[in-house]
Amino acid sequence: MDKVKTGIIGVGNIGYAHAKSIFTGTAGDLRLAALCDIAPERVERCKAAFPKVPVFSDYRQMLTSAPLDAVIVAVPHRLHCDIALDVLKSGRHVLVEKPIDVTVTKAAELNAFANMRNLVFAIMFNQRTDPLFIRARELVKSGELGQLKRSVWIVTNWYRTQKYYDSADWRATWAGEGGGVLLNQAPHNLDLWQWICGMPQEITAYLDTAKYHNIEVEDDVSLFAKYENGATGTFLTSTGEYPGTNRLEISGTRGKLVLENGTLKSYALAQDEREVCFNSAESSPQIPTAYEEFTPENGGSAHNGILRNFADAILRGAPLIAPGVEGIRELTISNAAYLSAWKGNIPIKLPFDSREFDQMLAERAAKSKAKPAESRTSQSDGNYTARWKVNW
Repeated sequence: MDKVKTGIIGVGNIGYAHAKSIFTGTAGDLRLAALCDIAPERVERCKAAFPKVPVFSDYRQMLTSAPLDAVIVAVPHRLHCDIALDVLKSGRHVLVEKPIDVTVTKAAELNAFANMRNLVFAIMFNQRTDPLFIRARELVKSGELGQLKRSVWIVTNWYRTQKYYDSADWRATWAGEGGGVLLNQAPHNLDLWQWICGMPQEITAYLDTAKYHNIEVEDDVSLFAKYENGATGTFLTSTGEYPGTNRLEISGTRGKLVLENGTLKSYALAQDEREVCFNSAESSPQIPTAYEEFTPENGGSAHNGILRNFADAILRGAPLIAPGVEGIRELTISNAAYLSAWKGNIPIKLPFDSREFDQMLAERAAKSKAKPAESRTSQSDGNYTARWKVNW
């Protein structure tokens, strides 16, 4: 095999962009071999846009009829694991859009099956290709920042209008989407937060439902995290602020990192602050600090980087940038946040009781209000837009 024959299930905005990237040869060694969507308008659009590529309206038929090596799943969140599991059972490798699903329970089951079948399972955490986050992770993991003390991420520039929420029948509902800003816009940020700083031991959350929009789910979030070494973390996000802020600050005993406006600012102490604290003869010493700035020329290879890496993992055994198990970690944080808010903003220890979360989510989904049927005609021109990038 020199090319990975790839199918895509779900060709809305992001799925259509993946299809165009693969079709035009910009996604490395992936070859577009089949497409699937339940909307007749999208089926017809794909037939016109991608000649000779078979298009299906039933993904099961695609899996039994099309000669595929791998499949990309780009459907509404609640269907991710169910469809991905069918793909794995058919013997194909799979790449799932973020988030991996709505519940940790399903995410864990999917990962377990992929490991059992020895198939490549990746998730579209494309922000991991950004040089800023790669550099920040290197500095933290290498110990150059010393022991972590605190992280604060304010990412409130995910602004969305009511029209956005009304654009699809599944959006911003417990039954359709399974959550709000934590499930839709923030997964990339939550993933990067744990990728750089590690997983917390405890989450406390305050989630405001319909604070800025007429929706069922949260559009404003404040999270507080505690870590094993005593460090703390704060994560603030919203789709109702304009202009918003995107600033990540990470403090350690040997310095500080600030990521903002596309630049990483690094402050490196000449001596560990803990040593200074207990050994200095001064009450308020000035610790010598080296300052550096890192501003990459671009935001990395983004979606195409993950697609190329997916192909490399299948063809050459390359390590995945974002293996499926990372989807569990990100989802663990958001599930715990919901559980905390639903139980009166109490601290939730990780790992938590996923069965309790599943039950409480099901109760909300059962009361979910129906929305007008979506017009499923894709408006995407097939290009990856700024909406899917880090907004500095």
